[in-house]
Amino acid sequence: MATVSGTLDVNAIRRDFPLLERQSHGHRLSYLDSGASSLPPHAVVEAMATYYETTHANVHRGVYETAEEATRLYEDARRTVGRFLGASHPTREIAFTKNTTEAINLLAHSWGGANLGEGDVVVLSIMEHHANIVPWQMLAAAKGIELRWLGLTDELRLDLDGLDEALDGAKLLSITAMSNVLGTINPIGDLARAAHDAGALIHVDGAQAVPHLPTDVVASELDFLSFSGHKMLGPTGIGVLYGKAELLAAMPPFLGGGGMILDVRTDRFTAAEAPQRFEAGTPPIAEAVGLAEAVRYIDSIGITSIRAHELELTSYALDALDGVANGHLTVHGPPAGPDRGGVLSITLDDVHAHDVAQILDSVGVCVRPGHHCAKPLMRHLGVQATARASFGLYNGTDDVDALVEGLEQATTLFG
Repeated sequence: MATVSGTLDVNAIRRDFPLLERQSHGHRLSYLDSGASSLPPHAVVEAMATYYETTHANVHRGVYETAEEATRLYEDARRTVGRFLGASHPTREIAFTKNTTEAINLLAHSWGGANLGEGDVVVLSIMEHHANIVPWQMLAAAKGIELRWLGLTDELRLDLDGLDEALDGAKLLSITAMSNVLGTINPIGDLARAAHDAGALIHVDGAQAVPHLPTDVVASELDFLSFSGHKMLGPTGIGVLYGKAELLAAMPPFLGGGGMILDVRTDRFTAAEAPQRFEAGTPPIAEAVGLAEAVRYIDSIGITSIRAHELELTSYALDALDGVANGHLTVHGPPAGPDRGGVLSITLDDVHAHDVAQILDSVGVCVRPGHHCAKPLMRHLGVQATARASFGLYNGTDDVDALVEGLEQATTLFG
Protein backbone atom coordinates (compact mmCIF):
# COMPACT_ATOMS: atom_id res chain seq x y z
CA MET A 1 0.00 0.00 0.00
CA ALA A 2 1.40 3.39 -1.00
CA THR A 3 2.61 5.79 1.66
CA VAL A 4 3.61 9.43 1.38
CA SER A 5 6.44 10.90 3.49
CA GLY A 6 6.12 8.11 6.05
CA THR A 7 2.34 8.50 6.41
CA LEU A 8 -0.45 6.71 4.65
CA ASP A 9 -1.94 7.44 1.25
CA VAL A 10 -5.47 7.75 2.60
CA ASN A 11 -7.10 8.24 -0.80
CA ALA A 12 -5.63 4.95 -2.03
CA ILE A 13 -6.65 3.12 1.13
CA ARG A 14 -10.22 4.39 0.91
CA ARG A 15 -10.66 2.66 -2.41
CA ASP A 16 -10.32 -0.64 -0.53
CA PHE A 17 -13.35 0.14 1.66
CA PRO A 18 -16.62 0.01 -0.31
CA LEU A 19 -18.75 1.61 2.40
CA LEU A 20 -16.78 4.84 2.10
CA GLU A 21 -18.12 5.27 -1.43
CA ARG A 22 -21.63 6.04 -0.18
CA GLN A 23 -22.96 9.41 0.89
CA SER A 24 -24.89 10.22 4.05
CA HIS A 25 -27.53 12.97 4.02
CA GLY A 26 -25.98 14.31 0.83
CA HIS A 27 -22.47 14.50 2.27
CA ARG A 28 -19.34 12.43 1.86
CA LEU A 29 -19.31 9.82 4.63
CA SER A 30 -16.77 10.58 7.37
CA TYR A 31 -16.65 7.37 9.38
CA LEU A 32 -15.25 8.29 12.81
CA ASP A 33 -16.49 5.32 14.83
CA SER A 34 -13.72 2.76 14.44
CA GLY A 35 -13.42 2.50 18.22
CA ALA A 36 -16.84 0.84 18.19
CA SER A 37 -16.40 -1.15 14.98
CA SER A 38 -13.98 -0.62 12.12
CA LEU A 39 -14.87 -1.01 8.46
CA PRO A 40 -13.76 -4.20 6.66
CA PRO A 41 -11.83 -3.82 3.42
CA HIS A 42 -13.04 -5.56 0.29
CA ALA A 43 -10.33 -8.20 0.70
CA VAL A 44 -11.89 -9.37 3.99
CA VAL A 45 -15.40 -9.54 2.55
CA GLU A 46 -14.11 -11.37 -0.52
CA ALA A 47 -12.13 -13.90 1.53
CA MET A 48 -15.23 -14.79 3.55
CA ALA A 49 -17.42 -14.97 0.46
CA THR A 50 -14.88 -17.24 -1.27
CA TYR A 51 -14.82 -19.52 1.76
CA TYR A 52 -18.62 -19.83 1.75
CA GLU A 53 -18.80 -20.31 -2.01
CA THR A 54 -15.98 -22.83 -2.42
CA THR A 55 -15.06 -24.47 0.86
CA HIS A 56 -17.67 -24.27 3.59
CA ALA A 57 -17.75 -27.30 5.89
CA ASN A 58 -17.44 -27.92 9.59
CA VAL A 59 -13.92 -28.20 10.99
CA HIS A 60 -12.04 -30.92 12.89
CA ARG A 61 -14.63 -33.51 11.89
CA GLY A 62 -15.00 -34.39 8.23
CA VAL A 63 -12.45 -36.28 6.14
CA TYR A 64 -13.75 -35.17 2.76
CA GLU A 65 -11.78 -32.62 0.75
CA THR A 66 -13.68 -29.42 1.54
CA ALA A 67 -13.88 -30.29 5.25
CA GLU A 68 -10.13 -30.72 5.39
CA GLU A 69 -9.71 -27.44 3.50
CA ALA A 70 -11.97 -25.66 6.02
CA THR A 71 -9.96 -27.08 8.92
CA ARG A 72 -6.73 -25.97 7.28
CA LEU A 73 -8.04 -22.41 6.75
CA TYR A 74 -9.29 -22.22 10.32
CA GLU A 75 -6.01 -23.41 11.82
CA ASP A 76 -4.02 -21.22 9.40
CA ALA A 77 -6.00 -18.28 10.79
CA ARG A 78 -4.90 -19.24 14.29
CA ARG A 79 -1.26 -19.25 13.18
CA THR A 80 -1.66 -15.95 11.32
CA VAL A 81 -3.11 -14.21 14.36
CA GLY A 82 -0.49 -15.71 16.65
CA ARG A 83 2.37 -14.56 14.44
CA PHE A 84 0.82 -11.06 14.28
CA LEU A 85 1.01 -10.90 18.08
CA GLY A 86 4.51 -12.35 18.29
CA ALA A 87 3.28 -15.44 20.13
CA SER A 88 5.91 -18.13 20.77
CA HIS A 89 3.50 -21.02 20.07
CA PRO A 90 0.62 -19.72 17.89
CA THR A 91 -1.16 -23.06 17.56
CA ARG A 92 -1.30 -23.51 21.35
CA GLU A 93 -1.73 -19.91 22.51
CA ILE A 94 -4.61 -18.50 20.45
CA ALA A 95 -8.18 -19.34 21.45
CA PHE A 96 -10.97 -17.99 19.26
CA THR A 97 -13.98 -16.48 21.01
CA LYS A 98 -16.84 -14.36 19.69
CA ASN A 99 -15.41 -11.02 20.94
CA THR A 100 -13.25 -9.39 23.62
CA THR A 101 -16.07 -9.62 26.14
CA GLU A 102 -16.32 -13.39 25.80
CA ALA A 103 -12.53 -13.70 25.94
CA ILE A 104 -12.41 -11.90 29.29
CA ASN A 105 -15.33 -13.91 30.61
CA LEU A 106 -13.49 -17.06 29.57
CA LEU A 107 -10.43 -15.86 31.47
CA ALA A 108 -12.39 -14.88 34.58
CA HIS A 109 -14.46 -18.06 34.77
CA SER A 110 -11.77 -20.54 33.70
CA TRP A 111 -8.48 -19.19 35.05
CA GLY A 112 -10.14 -17.12 37.77
CA GLY A 113 -12.48 -19.89 38.81
CA ALA A 114 -9.60 -22.36 39.13
CA ASN A 115 -7.01 -20.06 40.68
CA LEU A 116 -8.80 -17.42 42.75
CA GLY A 117 -10.54 -17.80 46.08
CA GLU A 118 -11.86 -15.68 48.90
CA GLY A 119 -9.60 -12.74 49.64
CA ASP A 120 -7.48 -13.08 46.48
CA VAL A 121 -6.89 -9.77 44.72
CA VAL A 122 -7.47 -8.64 41.13
CA VAL A 123 -6.29 -5.13 40.24
CA LEU A 124 -8.24 -3.05 37.70
CA SER A 125 -8.25 0.61 36.68
CA ILE A 126 -11.00 3.19 36.68
CA MET A 127 -10.65 3.57 32.89
CA GLU A 128 -11.70 0.00 32.09
CA HIS A 129 -14.46 -0.98 29.69
CA HIS A 130 -17.32 -2.84 31.38
CA ALA A 131 -16.04 -6.01 29.68
CA ASN A 132 -12.99 -5.82 31.95
CA ILE A 133 -14.99 -4.95 35.06
CA VAL A 134 -18.22 -6.93 35.21
CA PRO A 135 -16.73 -10.46 34.82
CA TRP A 136 -14.44 -9.76 37.78
CA GLN A 137 -17.32 -8.33 39.79
CA MET A 138 -19.29 -11.49 39.05
CA LEU A 139 -16.33 -13.53 40.29
CA ALA A 140 -16.10 -11.34 43.38
CA ALA A 141 -19.77 -11.98 44.14
CA ALA A 142 -19.38 -15.73 43.61
CA LYS A 143 -16.02 -16.35 45.29
CA GLY A 144 -15.31 -13.35 47.51
CA ILE A 145 -12.25 -12.06 45.66
CA GLU A 146 -11.12 -8.48 46.29
CA LEU A 147 -11.01 -5.86 43.52
CA ARG A 148 -8.54 -2.99 43.81
CA TRP A 149 -8.60 0.06 41.58
CA LEU A 150 -5.90 2.21 40.01
CA GLY A 151 -6.89 5.86 39.56
CA LEU A 152 -6.01 8.58 37.08
CA THR A 153 -3.78 11.63 37.13
CA ASP A 154 -5.05 15.13 36.40
CA GLU A 155 -3.97 14.63 32.77
CA LEU A 156 -6.09 11.45 32.65
CA ARG A 157 -3.18 9.07 32.52
CA LEU A 158 -2.96 6.00 34.71
CA ASP A 159 -1.83 7.00 38.22
CA LEU A 160 1.13 4.75 38.94
CA ASP A 161 1.91 6.18 42.38
CA GLY A 162 -0.23 3.56 44.07
CA LEU A 163 0.73 0.67 41.77
CA ASP A 164 3.04 -1.15 44.17
CA GLU A 165 0.50 -0.94 46.99
CA ALA A 166 -2.33 -2.13 44.74
CA LEU A 167 -0.25 -5.10 43.53
CA ASP A 168 0.85 -6.15 46.99
CA GLY A 169 -0.44 -9.70 47.36
CA ALA A 170 -2.43 -9.53 44.10
CA LYS A 171 -2.91 -12.51 41.80
CA LEU A 172 -3.78 -10.61 38.60
CA LEU A 173 -3.52 -7.18 37.04
CA SER A 174 -6.22 -6.81 34.36
CA ILE A 175 -5.74 -3.56 32.47
CA THR A 176 -6.58 -1.92 29.17
CA ALA A 177 -3.76 -1.13 26.76
CA MET A 178 -5.66 1.92 25.49
CA SER A 179 -8.75 3.58 26.92
CA ASN A 180 -11.75 3.51 24.60
CA VAL A 181 -12.84 6.88 26.03
CA LEU A 182 -9.66 8.83 26.73
CA GLY A 183 -7.27 7.44 24.15
CA THR A 184 -4.76 7.03 26.99
CA ILE A 185 -2.12 4.42 26.12
CA ASN A 186 -0.85 2.63 29.19
CA PRO A 187 2.80 1.51 29.66
CA ILE A 188 1.99 -2.18 29.31
CA GLY A 189 5.55 -3.46 29.41
CA ASP A 190 6.27 -1.61 32.65
CA LEU A 191 2.96 -2.77 34.12
CA ALA A 192 3.72 -6.38 33.21
CA ARG A 193 7.12 -6.24 34.90
CA ALA A 194 5.60 -4.63 38.00
CA ALA A 195 2.91 -7.32 38.16
CA HIS A 196 5.43 -10.13 37.79
CA ASP A 197 7.73 -8.59 40.41
CA ALA A 198 4.75 -8.67 42.78
CA GLY A 199 4.02 -12.30 41.94
CA ALA A 200 0.93 -11.51 39.85
CA LEU A 201 -0.04 -12.31 36.27
CA ILE A 202 -1.17 -9.67 33.79
CA HIS A 203 -4.09 -9.66 31.38
CA VAL A 204 -4.35 -6.84 28.83
CA ASP A 205 -7.56 -5.74 27.15
CA GLY A 206 -6.17 -4.99 23.71
CA ALA A 207 -9.44 -4.22 21.92
CA GLN A 208 -8.47 -0.61 21.20
CA ALA A 209 -4.71 -1.13 20.91
CA VAL A 210 -4.09 -4.21 18.76
CA PRO A 211 -5.57 -2.60 15.58
CA HIS A 212 -3.49 0.56 15.98
CA LEU A 213 -0.24 -0.19 17.82
CA PRO A 214 2.56 -2.71 17.35
CA THR A 215 1.89 -5.63 19.70
CA ASP A 216 4.46 -8.19 20.84
CA VAL A 217 3.19 -10.39 23.64
CA VAL A 218 6.64 -11.86 24.32
CA ALA A 219 8.56 -8.59 24.38
CA SER A 220 5.86 -7.04 26.58
CA GLU A 221 5.89 -10.12 28.86
CA LEU A 222 2.12 -10.56 28.70
CA ASP A 223 0.41 -13.56 30.22
CA PHE A 224 -2.99 -12.96 28.62
CA LEU A 225 -4.30 -10.62 25.91
CA SER A 226 -7.83 -10.22 24.55
CA PHE A 227 -9.18 -8.37 21.51
CA SER A 228 -11.92 -8.37 18.85
CA GLY A 229 -11.80 -8.92 15.12
CA HIS A 230 -14.36 -6.27 14.23
CA LYS A 231 -12.23 -3.46 15.66
CA MET A 232 -9.27 -4.39 13.44
CA LEU A 233 -10.86 -4.43 9.97
CA GLY A 234 -12.23 -7.94 10.44
CA PRO A 235 -15.73 -9.34 10.80
CA THR A 236 -17.99 -9.30 13.81
CA GLY A 237 -18.47 -12.51 15.77
CA ILE A 238 -14.83 -13.36 16.42
CA GLY A 239 -12.43 -12.43 19.18
CA VAL A 240 -9.18 -13.76 20.56
CA LEU A 241 -7.80 -14.77 23.91
CA TYR A 242 -4.03 -15.12 23.82
CA GLY A 243 -2.52 -16.96 26.77
CA LYS A 244 0.91 -18.40 27.40
CA ALA A 245 0.81 -22.06 26.43
CA GLU A 246 1.44 -23.35 29.94
CA LEU A 247 -1.30 -21.14 31.37
CA LEU A 248 -3.95 -22.15 28.82
CA ALA A 249 -3.00 -25.81 29.21
CA ALA A 250 -3.75 -25.64 32.94
CA MET A 251 -7.12 -23.90 32.58
CA PRO A 252 -10.39 -25.88 32.66
CA PRO A 253 -12.97 -25.56 29.86
CA PHE A 254 -15.32 -22.59 29.83
CA LEU A 255 -18.21 -24.12 27.83
CA GLY A 256 -19.05 -27.79 27.43
CA GLY A 257 -20.26 -29.72 24.41
CA GLY A 258 -18.96 -30.91 21.08
CA GLY A 259 -15.53 -30.04 19.77
CA MET A 260 -13.92 -29.44 23.16
CA ILE A 261 -13.55 -33.05 24.31
CA LEU A 262 -11.30 -36.06 23.87
CA ASP A 263 -13.73 -38.48 25.46
CA VAL A 264 -17.15 -38.54 27.15
CA ARG A 265 -18.53 -41.29 29.38
CA THR A 266 -21.67 -41.41 31.46
CA ASP A 267 -19.79 -40.39 34.59
CA ARG A 268 -17.08 -38.04 33.29
CA PHE A 269 -15.48 -36.32 30.32
CA THR A 270 -11.93 -35.61 29.22
CA ALA A 271 -11.29 -32.20 27.72
CA ALA A 272 -9.28 -31.63 24.57
CA GLU A 273 -5.93 -29.91 24.72
CA ALA A 274 -5.86 -26.11 24.76
CA PRO A 275 -6.92 -24.08 22.86
CA GLN A 276 -9.54 -26.45 21.39
CA ARG A 277 -10.98 -27.05 24.86
CA PHE A 278 -12.15 -23.41 24.84
CA GLU A 279 -13.90 -23.63 21.45
CA ALA A 280 -17.01 -25.68 22.17
CA GLY A 281 -19.45 -26.26 19.32
CA THR A 282 -19.01 -25.09 15.76
CA PRO A 283 -16.51 -22.23 15.88
CA PRO A 284 -16.59 -18.98 13.85
CA ILE A 285 -14.93 -20.51 10.79
CA ALA A 286 -15.71 -17.90 8.14
CA GLU A 287 -15.00 -15.18 10.68
CA ALA A 288 -11.56 -16.68 11.37
CA VAL A 289 -10.89 -16.62 7.63
CA GLY A 290 -11.92 -12.96 7.55
CA LEU A 291 -9.80 -12.09 10.58
CA ALA A 292 -6.73 -13.69 9.02
CA GLU A 293 -7.30 -11.64 5.87
CA ALA A 294 -7.64 -8.49 8.00
CA VAL A 295 -4.29 -9.27 9.61
CA ARG A 296 -2.71 -9.71 6.19
CA TYR A 297 -4.21 -6.39 5.07
CA ILE A 298 -2.79 -4.59 8.12
CA ASP A 299 0.57 -6.25 7.53
CA SER A 300 0.54 -5.09 3.88
CA ILE A 301 0.35 -1.50 5.06
CA GLY A 302 2.47 -1.85 8.19
CA ILE A 303 1.29 -1.34 11.73
CA THR A 304 4.08 1.17 12.39
CA SER A 305 2.89 3.26 9.44
CA ILE A 306 -0.68 3.07 10.72
CA ARG A 307 0.47 4.25 14.13
CA ALA A 308 2.50 7.12 12.65
CA HIS A 309 -0.49 8.23 10.57
CA GLU A 310 -2.86 8.17 13.55
CA LEU A 311 -0.37 10.10 15.69
CA GLU A 312 -0.30 12.87 13.08
CA LEU A 313 -4.06 12.81 12.64
CA THR A 314 -4.74 12.93 16.38
CA SER A 315 -2.39 15.89 16.81
CA TYR A 316 -4.08 17.68 13.91
CA ALA A 317 -7.50 17.01 15.39
CA LEU A 318 -6.64 18.20 18.90
CA ASP A 319 -5.21 21.42 17.44
CA ALA A 320 -8.27 21.93 15.23
CA LEU A 321 -10.71 21.36 18.09
CA ASP A 322 -8.88 23.70 20.43
CA GLY A 323 -10.59 26.78 19.06
CA VAL A 324 -14.11 25.40 18.66
CA ALA A 325 -17.02 26.76 20.76
CA ASN A 326 -14.96 29.47 22.51
CA GLY A 327 -13.83 27.23 25.34
CA HIS A 328 -17.16 25.44 25.78
CA LEU A 329 -15.89 22.25 24.15
CA THR A 330 -13.84 19.69 26.07
CA VAL A 331 -11.85 16.79 24.68
CA HIS A 332 -11.28 14.35 27.52
CA GLY A 333 -7.87 12.73 27.59
CA PRO A 334 -4.14 13.45 27.61
CA PRO A 335 -2.54 15.93 25.21
CA ALA A 336 -1.20 14.73 21.87
CA GLY A 337 1.83 12.52 22.18
CA PRO A 338 3.15 8.97 22.06
CA ASP A 339 0.84 7.85 24.88
CA ARG A 340 -2.29 9.13 23.12
CA GLY A 341 -4.38 7.13 20.66
CA GLY A 342 -6.88 8.30 18.05
CA VAL A 343 -9.92 8.46 20.34
CA LEU A 344 -11.51 11.86 21.03
CA SER A 345 -14.33 11.97 23.58
CA ILE A 346 -16.02 15.34 23.27
CA THR A 347 -18.45 17.24 25.47
CA LEU A 348 -20.08 20.51 24.49
CA ASP A 349 -21.37 22.57 27.43
CA ASP A 350 -25.11 22.12 28.07
CA VAL A 351 -25.58 20.03 24.89
CA HIS A 352 -26.31 16.32 25.26
CA ALA A 353 -23.90 14.01 23.46
CA HIS A 354 -26.76 12.44 21.48
CA ASP A 355 -27.78 15.87 20.16
CA VAL A 356 -24.19 16.57 19.16
CA ALA A 357 -24.02 13.21 17.34
CA GLN A 358 -27.27 13.87 15.49
CA ILE A 359 -26.03 17.23 14.23
CA LEU A 360 -22.82 15.57 13.09
CA ASP A 361 -24.82 12.84 11.36
CA SER A 362 -26.70 15.49 9.39
CA VAL A 363 -23.39 16.46 7.74
CA GLY A 364 -22.25 12.87 7.17
CA VAL A 365 -19.99 12.54 10.23
CA CYS A 366 -20.36 9.28 12.16
CA VAL A 367 -19.48 9.42 15.86
CA ARG A 368 -20.67 7.44 18.87
CA PRO A 369 -22.60 9.15 21.69
CA GLY A 370 -23.03 7.56 25.10
CA HIS A 371 -21.12 6.24 28.08
CA HIS A 372 -19.09 3.84 25.90
CA CYS A 373 -19.48 0.98 28.38
CA ALA A 374 -17.29 2.88 30.85
CA LYS A 375 -19.66 4.24 33.50
CA PRO A 376 -17.10 4.32 36.34
CA LEU A 377 -14.89 6.49 34.15
CA MET A 378 -17.83 8.72 33.18
CA ARG A 379 -18.54 9.32 36.87
CA HIS A 380 -14.87 10.13 37.42
CA LEU A 381 -15.04 12.69 34.58
CA GLY A 382 -18.29 14.12 35.96
CA VAL A 383 -20.22 13.60 32.73
CA GLN A 384 -23.06 11.29 31.71
CA ALA A 385 -21.97 10.82 28.11
CA THR A 386 -19.58 12.02 25.44
CA ALA A 387 -19.64 12.18 21.65
CA ARG A 388 -16.68 10.03 20.66
CA ALA A 389 -14.78 10.32 17.40
CA SER A 390 -12.31 7.49 16.80
CA PHE A 391 -9.91 7.15 13.91
CA GLY A 392 -8.94 4.36 11.56
CA LEU A 393 -6.31 4.07 8.86
CA TYR A 394 -8.86 5.29 6.26
CA ASN A 395 -9.40 8.66 7.99
CA GLY A 396 -7.72 11.88 6.91
CA THR A 397 -7.60 15.54 7.78
CA ASP A 398 -10.71 16.08 5.65
CA ASP A 399 -12.63 13.90 8.13
CA VAL A 400 -11.36 16.05 11.00
CA ASP A 401 -12.35 19.19 9.10
CA ALA A 402 -15.86 17.77 8.63
CA LEU A 403 -16.00 17.00 12.36
CA VAL A 404 -14.99 20.55 13.25
CA GLU A 405 -17.53 22.02 10.84
CA GLY A 406 -20.28 19.88 12.32
CA LEU A 407 -19.35 20.86 15.88
CA GLU A 408 -19.40 24.51 14.91
CA GLN A 409 -22.91 24.01 13.53
CA ALA A 410 -23.94 22.35 16.80
CA THR A 411 -22.49 25.29 18.74
CA THR A 412 -24.46 27.74 16.64
CA LEU A 413 -27.68 25.74 16.82
CA PHE A 414 -27.60 25.16 20.57
CA GLY A 415 -25.77 28.34 21.54
